[in-house]
Amino acid sequence: MTPEISTVIPDRRDWGTAFKALRRLLADANDTAQVFRIMRALNAGTAKAGYLRLMGTAQGGRLAYERVELAERFSDPAFIAQFREGTVGAAYAEFLRKTGYSATGLAEVSKIDGVDLNLRHPYLWYGRRMRDTHDIWHVLTGYRADEPLGELCLVAFSYAQTRGLGWGFIALGGALKALRARGGKLVLRAIREGYRRGKNAAWLPGEDYERLLAEPLDVARARLNITEPNAYRIAREAVGRAAVRADGTMPITFS
Repeated sequence: MTPEISTVIPDRRDWGTAFKALRRLLADANDTAQVFRIMRALNAGTAKAGYLRLMGTAQGGRLAYERVELAERFSDPAFIAQFREGTVGAAYAEFLRKTGYSATGLAEVSKIDGVDLNLRHPYLWYGRRMRDTHDIWHVLTGYRADEPLGELCLVAFSYAQTRGLGWGFIALGGALKALRARGGKLVLRAIREGYRRGKNAAWLPGEDYERLLAEPLDVARARLNITEPNAYRIAREAVGRAAVRADGTMPITFS
């Protein structure tokens, strides 16, 4: 690994940076940049391990050879608009419309502290691939992206899928803070459920996402063994019952 790459992909964990970023994230759940700081501080070796696992799958060699940049593909309106109703792609398009999020927007947020994530290296390509499919995981799992609870549950799911310590660190921090808030035990159950769902599901990083988007959503969930988020729904209803915003979102907070 060249010195240039080693500055982007740390080979040791930085707990000081991780704790500082976690405090900021728990104070402001919308401060997405802190998520990327935590990932970079604690996920040493995760991209390498994930890339090597991908190479061991049936289609991993082809995906790595083609090295498609998913942020570019997912930001093409014509590409996103082509999927038929009921497919993963159509649900993703609706997700983008409702939230106002975009793959390029997430890529921009990930540019922190002068780190260039676009260097030509297979581990960095794999890391970008994981970043760019995050919102599709929201669609597949049913966890909303516009609330802390949905993000925490997906974080726990992601930890089970990737074994990236950064994901586990965020999930633990969020769970401990949630226990002190209204409906905390229900929230904790939902986070645990997220971990179990991720552990029992097929390995999502190995999917061909261009093909997955064309698959019916219910078929994809069944094939990938992504079960229903029952505890999440119970927690969301209980915590948000007292105050539902006009747009249907629930102001779930852990402060």
